[in-house]
Amino acid sequence: MSVKVKICGITNLADAQAAVEAGADALGFNFYEKSPRFILLETAPEIAKQIPPFVMRVGVFVDAEPDFVLRAIGEVGLTMLQFHGDERPEFCTQFGLMSMKAFRIRDAESLKKIPDYLTDAYLLDAFSSTTLGGTGEKFNWDLAVAAQKFGKPIFLAGGLTPENVAEAVKKVQPVGVDVSSGVESAPGKKDHAKVKAFIAAAKSV
Repeated sequence: MSVKVKICGITNLADAQAAVEAGADALGFNFYEKSPRFILLETAPEIAKQIPPFVMRVGVFVDAEPDFVLRAIGEVGLTMLQFHGDERPEFCTQFGLMSMKAFRIRDAESLKKIPDYLTDAYLLDAFSSTTLGGTGEKFNWDLAVAAQKFGKPIFLAGGLTPENVAEAVKKVQPVGVDVSSGVESAPGKKDHAKVKAFIAAAKSV
């Protein structure tokens, strides 16, 4: 089984189609208004309905109201939820859908909260004091290896690029990798050649 690849921060149909054609397993729609990759709840369904059903539609939320999450599930046809804020463990698992909690990893101390969450998977991202993801920064992958002990699927994010993703997959052996800024020409705009190269490199391992 090759690693799953999630292309996050999809804001337009052309980028979504290019990712799917290149072999992406999942697309991420970011509903956090302060993100440079923010997508309106009114826009996302127009893209999602033109994506093949076998590609996962992941909604990315930061401390969203439950009603908003439910609306997004219904209107976009989300198949997985990703929580990037200070959501409590019980919040993440209340929606009856596969869920993934994101953790910003700075040091070994950052791993301590992970087992409190009973989500289906964990996404490990680089810590930044200014942004909640899409930093383009990588973290110590040894910490991601250590997180395997919690027994849940790991999605690796943070500073991944077409040049280093194969190395990351070999070292961490995650279920999936997640990329946003590493395959962009500008925030929210994907470089289709980089997307194709990233997916090919990730799945070559």
